[in-house]
Amino acid sequence: MRTMHSTESTLAGHPALNERTQHLLRTLVERYIRNGQPVGSRTLARDAGLDLSPATVRNVMADLEELGYLRAPHTSAGRVPTARGYRFFVDALLHLQPLESQEVESLRRRIDQPVRDGVELARSVSDLLSGVTHLVGVVMLPRRKTTTLRQVEFLPLAENRVLVILVLNSQEVQNRVIHTQRPYRAAELQQAANYLNQQFTGQDIQQVRASLLRDLREACDRLDQLMQTVVEMAEQTFADESGGEDCVVAGQTQLMQYADLSDLDKLRQLFEAFNHKRDLLHLFDQCLHADGVQIFIGEESGFEALEECSVVTAPYSVEGRVLGVLGVIGPTRMAYDRVIPVVDVTARLLAATLNSQD
Repeated sequence: MRTMHSTESTLAGHPALNERTQHLLRTLVERYIRNGQPVGSRTLARDAGLDLSPATVRNVMADLEELGYLRAPHTSAGRVPTARGYRFFVDALLHLQPLESQEVESLRRRIDQPVRDGVELARSVSDLLSGVTHLVGVVMLPRRKTTTLRQVEFLPLAENRVLVILVLNSQEVQNRVIHTQRPYRAAELQQAANYLNQQFTGQDIQQVRASLLRDLREACDRLDQLMQTVVEMAEQTFADESGGEDCVVAGQTQLMQYADLSDLDKLRQLFEAFNHKRDLLHLFDQCLHADGVQIFIGEESGFEALEECSVVTAPYSVEGRVLGVLGVIGPTRMAYDRVIPVVDVTARLLAATLNSQD
C-alpha cells in the first residue's frame, strides 16, 4: 500500500537517477500515458526538448530498462513503462493538476443532489467518478449502524440449502436460506456455528466478515475441513448484512477502450472481480485506516485480476470517523495527474455532504 510522496531524486527501493534520466523517464511515461504507443529513442529525444542525440537517449533508455523501469514489447522497437517505472513516476516525478474551481463546484452539485439512501448516494458517486475519469468508479457504502452478532445457528435443508438463524443486537432474529456448494451434515453445521459463536459473539458483523475473508486469503491452502465449512457458511450468511451491497461499481465497460486490457481473458478476470467484489472489498478495507490517497500499481494490489491495473483510493469520514473508501480502477497507463486529484476532492466532498446531513 502506497501513499503520495514529495518529489525527490531518490526514494526507498529506488536507485538515484540524475536529472537528465529523470526528465527522460518522465517524458516517456507522460507520452505513453497520452497515446498508448511504445516510445522510440528518436521520438523521446524530440519530445524531451534536450540537446541529445537519439543514440544518447537510446543508451539512457537501455539503462532504465536494466533498472526495471522500462520494457520492450515484442512487437515494437520502442519502450513502455513497467509497474516499477510507474511507481517511481508517481512517487517522484508526477506533477498533479489541481482541479479548477468550476470542476470542484460541478462535482459538489452532483454529490449534493437529493438521494433516498446510502446505496443511491454510493451509486451516484461511483457513476460520477467513472464519468469524470472514464475509468471504473468504486464506492464502499457508508456503514453508520453497527450490527452486533449475538448468536448464529445452521440447520440443514434439502438440495444443498442451509437455514441460517441469526440473533443480532439485543433481540433481533433473522432467518435466511443460503445455497452451499455441497450438502452439509447437521454435525458439521453445528461445529461451524459453535466456532463462530465462540470466536465472534459480541462483535460487529462487518468485522466478523472482514476477519474471515482475511483468514481465507492468508491460509486458503491450509484450511482444515471445519474452517472451510465456517468460511463458506459465514461468507454467505454475512454477505448481505448491510442491505445487499457492500460496494458499488460503475463503468466497467470503460476498460474495453484500453488496448492494455483488451485481452479477453484479462477482461473476463476483471469483470468477474467486479461482479464478485470480494477482492475489491478486501483491498478497499485495507485503505479504511490509511491517511489520504492510496495508490496501488499492478501487483501491489495483491490480486491477480488487477495485475495490469492501478487503483487510486481515498477514505471519507464523518466527524472524524472513517465511514468508507472510494476510488478509481483503470489500466496502469492512467492519467495519474488527473485521477488522483479527482479521487481526493470527491472523497472530501462526499464527506462534507454526509457531515451536513447529520
